[in-house]
Amino acid sequence: MSRQEAPQNDHLEYLELSAFKGKFDITDFIGHASEKLIAESKANNGPFDPKPFIRSFEAAVDKLISVRKDVQAKTEQMEKTVRVTEREYSKKMMELAKGFENVGNSFNGMESRMNEVSSTAVRIGDQLETVHIERQRAQAAYDLIDFYNQFSKGDTTRLDVLRKEGRAGRRQVAVILRRLNTVAKEVDLPNSDKTREAIEKYCEKFEKEMLNLFDRCYRKGDPKMMHHCAQTLLEFNGGASCVQVYVNQHDFFINNVRDEPAPTDNLLWSIIADPNTSPPKTEAGLTELFAEIRATVDTETQIVKAVFPNPPVVMQVFLQRVFAQSIQQHMEQLLHRGSEISDLAYLRILQLVHFQASALVEDLKAHELPHSSSKTPYEVTEFRRSLTGSAPVTTSSTSAAISTMLETAMEELFVPYTEGQRYMERECKSLALLYSNLLSNFVRFHKSQKAKSSMFDRMVNQISAATTNTTSNGGSTTSGQAAAALMRFGVINSDRNNDKANEEPIREEDGLLSVDVAETIPKNTSTLLRVLADAIGTSYVDSALESAQVRLEAADTKSEPSLQPLAIVRTVDLICHLWQQYVNIALLPLASSSVTIRREMVVFNNLTVNRMETGSNAVLQRVTDAIINWLSAQLTKQKRNDFKPRNDDLSFARVNTEPCVLCCETLERVRDAAKQNLSGKNLEMFLTEIGIGFHSLLLDHLRKFPVSATGGLMLAKDLKSYQDTVSSFGIPALHERFEFIRQLGNVFLVRPEILKSYITENYLGRIDSSLLKPYLSLRSDWGQFEKGFDSEANADEAIPGHGLKDRFGRLSVMMKELEGLKVDGISMGIPTSFSGTFSRPFSSNPT
Repeated sequence: MSRQEAPQNDHLEYLELSAFKGKFDITDFIGHASEKLIAESKANNGPFDPKPFIRSFEAAVDKLISVRKDVQAKTEQMEKTVRVTEREYSKKMMELAKGFENVGNSFNGMESRMNEVSSTAVRIGDQLETVHIERQRAQAAYDLIDFYNQFSKGDTTRLDVLRKEGRAGRRQVAVILRRLNTVAKEVDLPNSDKTREAIEKYCEKFEKEMLNLFDRCYRKGDPKMMHHCAQTLLEFNGGASCVQVYVNQHDFFINNVRDEPAPTDNLLWSIIADPNTSPPKTEAGLTELFAEIRATVDTETQIVKAVFPNPPVVMQVFLQRVFAQSIQQHMEQLLHRGSEISDLAYLRILQLVHFQASALVEDLKAHELPHSSSKTPYEVTEFRRSLTGSAPVTTSSTSAAISTMLETAMEELFVPYTEGQRYMERECKSLALLYSNLLSNFVRFHKSQKAKSSMFDRMVNQISAATTNTTSNGGSTTSGQAAAALMRFGVINSDRNNDKANEEPIREEDGLLSVDVAETIPKNTSTLLRVLADAIGTSYVDSALESAQVRLEAADTKSEPSLQPLAIVRTVDLICHLWQQYVNIALLPLASSSVTIRREMVVFNNLTVNRMETGSNAVLQRVTDAIINWLSAQLTKQKRNDFKPRNDDLSFARVNTEPCVLCCETLERVRDAAKQNLSGKNLEMFLTEIGIGFHSLLLDHLRKFPVSATGGLMLAKDLKSYQDTVSSFGIPALHERFEFIRQLGNVFLVRPEILKSYITENYLGRIDSSLLKPYLSLRSDWGQFEKGFDSEANADEAIPGHGLKDRFGRLSVMMKELEGLKVDGISMGIPTSFSGTFSRPFSSNPT
């Protein structure tokens, strides 16, 4: 056994798996496996023994089989490992792809963050700037505390030195003093009152010094130094004191107190109380004052812009002073003098001043000044704002609107004379006084006639006559002495006769009625009518109607027309009725004393109402045309085979065609809107014209589409819907027209053998068959019986009495014949325009 195992063990090294790695040669393998056996066989002198070789090779084969199984097992194991590794690799690659995507996103995020960082850098810059400003504020606060401590010790040397350093030093002192004044009011420490008083005294001293400097520069005419003083005082306390000094010392207000009286317009004051003259438009003194104001403001604008850092505020103060002092004083003088003359003079002066002042305001608005503010570091670091966060107190953040100020000043100038009912009461009083003066002689005459019937007056007259006779004759009678005694003791007033003597003597003609005097008052009534008619008719109603027409003309024809103009027509109808009632009740009775003027008022009012009615008719006509055009557009949506369908079941499932539904919906909306906004003949004629226009569209529409037997049913349903919708209008004139349309649609339903008899009955029987032929030819079976139908028609035409062809040349002639069929006395004629029934015309004959 040991001998057999030895060869096996010797051959095992050749059968290891490592021997097959690399470059493998089968010859070398066999040689190595049998090399020892060959050597041993050669050494043995005996015959060749194959058994060792067989055993060796059998053992090698067994080993190779075992190795092969191991290799296969390892191969399978490795394949599994490879597959697992491949899956892990794919998974890892996906993870890597996601990682790369995340990296890209990270780069994008980094870019965004870089942008944010840049923005942050900008914000940091802003914050650094803010810190710098805060540092400046802190430094200013430190300086402020130092100055405050010096004031508490009574030491102002540092401020005095700074004040003498020139313009920059004075401006810095102004800012410091303003801040010190603010701090002093808020500090509550021992001896703080004494310190506050010292600061206030120093502030007053500084302000007086700057105002004196400004005044000296103003007198010398040095605008640069004036600007420096104004800027310094602006930073000190807002500059109000400087502005007041400038305005108070202005030559315009000083010279406004004139040594000589203002020029008097004698012509104006002589005619202003005469109601028969035109109201004056100018007054000499007012014109001169306003001319001076215009010239002064024109010059002053340039000076203010050069001197003051806030020119709008200065000009606002200056102009307020002009209105409150110069204009108001002159206006009060004029109105006082006018009121002494009469109420009419007062009102005319008020109107004159308002007219002139309005023109002045419009001219002064041209001097609007832009707002400019100083950008000094002292204002930027304004101390109070840094402490409390409040807004700056020295300059305005918005420009002073001179135009707004002028309008406000203009309004305030007239408020005392127009507020409440003052102006209307004055107007009514003036108008009553004018009419009273016009009729004064007439009233005095009739009062005197009534006075003659008084017993007391007759006695007084007799006693007065006796006294007069006694005085003139020098004699003394008992009656004369009694009368004198009554006069002396005041029982009878002797001034009674004196007052009568001073009055204008009464003439007989004053008590007579005069047409000229009676027509004076109605003339004003006629003027009132024209003014009201212009305001209500032209400015109000006509404007609305014109706008409605413009909107209708500009409307898109492809969209459904708006029915809103019908509401406008309704409102115009109500206004016309109210206007008629007002004229009848309020205005015409005022002109009853003058037949001529009343007739003129009636004619003018009829023209006004007719103009409004004409405008309303034009709007209704535009609406009608738009509706008819829209209905025509809906009918064009009819498909060629709507009345010649292929699928009978689908056709019967549909109630009406699309154009029919759209047209019926439109007609229903028109009906509802018309009945809501129109009434009477206007409603009837509007719906009649809509119905007639739609009837004409249907007559033309039925000539365009072929109709089969099934399509005839669809057509009949459509025409029945049309007829029912139009019947809801409630217009008898349209019933027969759409009944004719329905019967015309039935020609597509009747059988060919009874068609001839059908078209000779009812409304179709009144029409020549040749006029119906274009409709009959649209029947799908017309070609089958056309020849027989034509021969019968020709035979009928040859029979005497069948002369309808001579009566009807066209289908429109036929419709005119149908119009002769009146229902309840209403004609079926097409209206050329809508009836003007908004109001009843006036009668020119006075009642």
